[in-house]
This record gives sequence, C-alpha cells and structure tokens, in this order.
Amino acid sequence: MPWIELIAAGLFEFVWASAMKMSDGFTKLGWTLTTFATMAASVGLLALATKHLSLSLAYPIWTGIGAVGSVLIGALAFKDRIAPMTWVFIALLLIAIIGIKMTSSE
Repeated sequence: MPWIELIAAGLFEFVWASAMKMSDGFTKLGWTLTTFATMAASVGLLALATKHLSLSLAYPIWTGIGAVGSVLIGALAFKDRIAPMTWVFIALLLIAIIGIKMTSSE
C-alpha cells in the first residue's frame, strides 16, 4: 500500500503544478482551488507513504515522478519546447528513479 500512496502522491505532484499554471497566477478560482486540493493530496499521500518507507527512498521518487510528469505535461498540454538533449536527461532521471527503487531494501 505505501507504494501505491507514493505513486499517487507523485502523480498529484505534477497535477497541482499543471493546475497552478492554469490558475494564471491564482486569478482563476477553480484552478486555484484545484491547485491547493491536489497539493494537499500530494503531500498527504507522501506523509502516509513515509510512515512505511524511508524518507531517503520516498522523497526522491516523489519528486522524480513530479519532475518527469511536469515535463511531459508541459510538452504535451502546454506545447513547451523541449530540447532533444533534455529528453536524454529525462530518461536518465527515470533510470535514477528505477535505480533508487531497485537498490532499496524496502
């Protein structure tokens, strides 16, 4: 269960970042409320996950999911231009997330 909580927390991480962009500097109420609700969900799920997983494992995976997800959403939904070399580093980040999980004892 802590792994499901951690993955969900990571997914909410880039959802709130996307909602924050859509809030237009917190000037659009619906998107602003979505930002804060998903931010609370992300941090809350991370807190639940860290009851059973070490912080040194959970936090980098949480931030990594959020970072990779934000790049993907930026490229797909917001048409951000991502340099080809940046995709190499995103792949390395994914490899690092998997490596952290695979080398942990949890």
